[in-house]
Amino acid sequence: MANYYYKDESSQELIEKVVAVNRSAKVVKGGRRFSFSALVVVGDGEGRVGIGFGKALEVSDAIAKALNDGRKSLVSIPRYRSTIPYEILGKFKGSKVLLKPATSGTGIIAGGAVRAVIESAGIRDILSKSLGSSNPTNMAKATINALASLMTKELAFKRRGKPLPVRKEAEAAAAPVAQ
Repeated sequence: MANYYYKDESSQELIEKVVAVNRSAKVVKGGRRFSFSALVVVGDGEGRVGIGFGKALEVSDAIAKALNDGRKSLVSIPRYRSTIPYEILGKFKGSKVLLKPATSGTGIIAGGAVRAVIESAGIRDILSKSLGSSNPTNMAKATINALASLMTKELAFKRRGKPLPVRKEAEAAAAPVAQ
């Protein structure tokens, strides 16, 4: 699992991680013909992440195709400090991923494809639990589904048609001091 850094057209560095490479064989008259598929996670470390999948007759070509696919599928995710705003369950086919916010300093408690997606998104403190299938492709997609369905507090209040509440400390700081 190698980390690659790629300079994007918008001069922003992207974190690229190869999650899985799979070899498949086709048996023909002369022997076996191998082909490869690669699963890659691409993110900017600042709240944008995507996954890419590529197939080719050589590993390097499969990874290149997957990286290209991953750059096209970037999604923005809301973060709260160094974690996520609230607990969420992501599902994709047979895989389920439970993501929980964690206190600062906890680190990333996740494995495999979930860890790669979370690190690339720039989340530093999170707890996760894999439920169901452990297929790396489905796990990565379940994690992306969970992160993409998160909402910020502002968006949640806007969807409900309610004004965003103002904290008392903010009101006290904004109010002029009476003398």
